[in-house]
Amino acid sequence: MQHTPQRRGSGSRRGLVAALAAGALGASLLGGPSAAARPIPPADGAQARTGPRTTLSLPSPPGGSNVKVLVFHGSATAESPTVDAGIAAIEKIGQSGPANQRFKTVASDDASVFTSAKKLGTYNAVVFLTGGGDILDPEQEAGLESYMEAGGGFLGIHDAARTEPYSDWFTGLIGARPADGSPAAVQRATVEVGDRVHPATKDLPLEWKRPDTWLNWKTNPSGAVHTVARVREISYKPGASANGWDHPVSWCRDYDGGRSFYTGMGGTADSYSEADFRDHLRGALLWTTRLVRADCKATIDANYQAERVTRPNKPGQSDQIGEPHGLVTAPDGRVLYIGRGGADSDQPVVTDWNDPDVGKGQGQIHVYDPKTKKVTLAGALTVFGNKGGGDELVKVEEGLLGIELDPGFERNGWVYLHYTPHSQLDRDKQVAERRVSRFTLDLATDKLDLASEKVLLKWPVQVHSCCHAGGGMAWDSKGNLYIATGDNNSSGFSDGYSGNNPEPHYKGLSFADARRTAGNTNNLNGKILRIHPEADGTYTLPAGNLFTGKEQDEGGGRTRGEIYVMGVRNPARIAVDRKTDVLYAGWVGPDAGEPSTTWGPAKYDTFAAITEAGNRGWPYCMGNKQPYRDRNLPDPDKPLGWYDCDHPKNESPNNDGLVNLPPVTGNNIWYSPQGGGIDYPRDADGIPSYRTEEGKQLMPWLKGGGQATMNGPVYRYDATSTSEDKWPAYWDGKWFVGDFYDGDQPRHAVLTDPRTVGQGGIPTHAESLKKIIPVGEGGIRNLMDWKFAPDGSLYVLDYGRGFFTSDAESALWRVTYKGGGPTPAATDLARKAE
Repeated sequence: MQHTPQRRGSGSRRGLVAALAAGALGASLLGGPSAAARPIPPADGAQARTGPRTTLSLPSPPGGSNVKVLVFHGSATAESPTVDAGIAAIEKIGQSGPANQRFKTVASDDASVFTSAKKLGTYNAVVFLTGGGDILDPEQEAGLESYMEAGGGFLGIHDAARTEPYSDWFTGLIGARPADGSPAAVQRATVEVGDRVHPATKDLPLEWKRPDTWLNWKTNPSGAVHTVARVREISYKPGASANGWDHPVSWCRDYDGGRSFYTGMGGTADSYSEADFRDHLRGALLWTTRLVRADCKATIDANYQAERVTRPNKPGQSDQIGEPHGLVTAPDGRVLYIGRGGADSDQPVVTDWNDPDVGKGQGQIHVYDPKTKKVTLAGALTVFGNKGGGDELVKVEEGLLGIELDPGFERNGWVYLHYTPHSQLDRDKQVAERRVSRFTLDLATDKLDLASEKVLLKWPVQVHSCCHAGGGMAWDSKGNLYIATGDNNSSGFSDGYSGNNPEPHYKGLSFADARRTAGNTNNLNGKILRIHPEADGTYTLPAGNLFTGKEQDEGGGRTRGEIYVMGVRNPARIAVDRKTDVLYAGWVGPDAGEPSTTWGPAKYDTFAAITEAGNRGWPYCMGNKQPYRDRNLPDPDKPLGWYDCDHPKNESPNNDGLVNLPPVTGNNIWYSPQGGGIDYPRDADGIPSYRTEEGKQLMPWLKGGGQATMNGPVYRYDATSTSEDKWPAYWDGKWFVGDFYDGDQPRHAVLTDPRTVGQGGIPTHAESLKKIIPVGEGGIRNLMDWKFAPDGSLYVLDYGRGFFTSDAESALWRVTYKGGGPTPAATDLARKAE
């Protein structure tokens, strides 16, 4: 039966709320804060339904132990085995588990309960196990609305999303409406369980494979609700109305004073016999009944605030920021960030190699103090790096590249800088020196003592041809310092595929053959180094690096003991999760826009979670061990055999390291213009077809084009922190991966499986951050670095809009959480914790 929409009187609604407040439901809730939320827009075609509300009086509330759940199964269609199975499952859930989490279940299809405050007020939660259709009259819907306003709990299951199609309020309660064309057949699919904290999902598998009927949504609710699980569309056939990679299937929100949880699962009778699905419902019911607290706000976009904390520089000065290139947060909350060396765009750049000031720039270190909200220019290094634009042999990416703080920074003020000093430039050979040095910062004045420099490590880099300097640094929990270096190799001379052309050189030094650098065991470029800095300004080598420095093969090749990871191209950003000591890194790929059946894969930008020393493949293999074609003298244009990723050999004439290299480890994330995680069928020898039409996306949530990886941190939630700005526990353990650009490229937090992550296991779940860390005009368009502060807020560097310079959009931002804590309030729990 359908009802004509009518207008409700606000006075009668207030009366019913008051009546509920006098009863069991409202007695403990309305005295404390409510967590009201605005409803999201209704589904297409939905209209507001209004009507009179009834004011009823309620008796005194029953004892706190009498927790009850109403399972309402009134429906425009007949009852089904699915409904019967659902009722039985909820009854069993209520009768099992710890004694303080049990509840009584009452099943009914009589909608009159919603107009009886005496009855409705005795239920801690209402479950809609309904079919579609308009099953509540205006007065009954008003009763449900008042019940939620008084602090009630609601759980909708599967077809409950089709109920009350004319009600805007019910659309908000559910969160989304099914789209026409949702597949009706039962299909086995993979559910990505992204929330590892909520009681409805914390004990479920990361990847939950199960059969069900899967609904598509007219309007995707992500960002307006808190999604706890998504269904992976590439694991089944979602039909023409598919939602894409972001396909929520279970979510929750604090709504109109109460708590609402919805799951699109449960469309089959067999669902309710699954232990995992019953656990899912159990957790939802524990929260909606007020038996436990939970956070249903963590991924709602409106709960985050992004604020630019630096101003544009004064004309001709760098008083606020240099050319943004990296940041680090201090234990007391201060943020130190660096400028690579590019000057203000209106200042001249010396590009003449005959001029002694060629490429001279200032690598600046700024300090932002959140207590005073002021910026101090701590100091500047004279670097080789103020060049940019134009021909490949003119621009350069050297300069001030990385910054880290000593683990004892609060005591000693030590700052480590990774940079290219101008004073060591050999203009004749066009070779420079890269170094990692320790400086001392005056903690009272935020001024860097340039005379305090202790040079830990230095090595040569060619600067005749751009590019790939790398630069990021990070510490592990054992006091080891990781240093990311680029392959110091040209992007040209290989058509954008493997950088393995041995022919181009300048005065005998190869600049287009990454086998000289990244693929060379005796060269520190194209690596992630690991050293243990000592108090006297020297370093020792920790055990477990890839080489000891003493290895030698028949060809006389040697190794460097500082190498922890070889085979990386341009790793600008790295991070170490201090809880696990897993190293996270990202590096930029080559330039080929599409794969080649002759030369190999298209450009892959890459992220990797690294659990042990190893070889990540460049320039031999990329992605999930997809090989390139070898080339060599006398004719580098002629393709030779495919590289063997399991037994790579460095047979370049520019190699002075080992010929036989460690096997390649596959990477976790790779993307190109064709999409994320592109994979191809392989022949009997394991060689991919590299035919575009045969490529399959394993990670459809990201895509490239113009692309430049910017690896981020792993967030760790601090429950002891009193900060009101910290990101919620939902994000704990999630790895933040991003891209310099803000189009289809990644800006996500991902989950990985600890059992497979070190061997290239792809993420089990990805969560978009593009509305939390805003993109586009007025947002953070060019992400250069991002780090969490001790208070749990996130700092982000926006590079600006011009390359090799700083401009008015170059800025430091801070992203804070404003959503509040879990609900209900601890004082409003239905039972005290035992």
